[in-house]
Amino acid sequence: MPVGVPKVCFLIPGDEEPSWVDINRLYRQRGLFLFSDLDSEMSNQLIGLIVFLSIDDYTQDLYLFISSPGGGIIPGVALYDVMQIVLPYVHTIGMGVVASMASFVLTGGEITNRIALPNARVMIHQPTGMFSEDPSEDYAGETMEMLRMRFRVTATYAQRTGKSFWIVAVDMERDTFMSALEAHIYGIVDNVGI
Repeated sequence: MPVGVPKVCFLIPGDEEPSWVDINRLYRQRGLFLFSDLDSEMSNQLIGLIVFLSIDDYTQDLYLFISSPGGGIIPGVALYDVMQIVLPYVHTIGMGVVASMASFVLTGGEITNRIALPNARVMIHQPTGMFSEDPSEDYAGETMEMLRMRFRVTATYAQRTGKSFWIVAVDMERDTFMSALEAHIYGIVDNVGI
């Protein structure tokens, strides 16, 4: 019995000979999973899979299942941006706890195709520090960049939920937890799953 992630033979466009590529059967069925902290490694893996699958067949939708405590703002906005530019629709399905930047990614699914399962808990809050904790860093520069990123994230939540910028900004001042139904009413998801 093989151990590890299965490999498939794949001819990369422009190559003369096929290569063996790691691929999971669920990925081939367009199922992607964010079930851990959203750090750079996880974001890079998901971005790579989304791009690979969209190149492989841009006519089939992708399904991103999310149960995550969130993570870094940079990996989160990178994943969100890629979801917006690929041709296949990216359906997002929230389950368990979908918090912080994970809720931002949940919101980034194709409009009308964002779902929270009935027992899901969704949490939004303001972004926190992004860069190194080295005391020699330029705190003023980091603070300005953090404020710019916070504005962008708040504006994106507002645009994707239909709420005003100021309502979202106030709600993000603290940890705001929502049930699946409350997330639907808020506009983070479009439907509550069965």
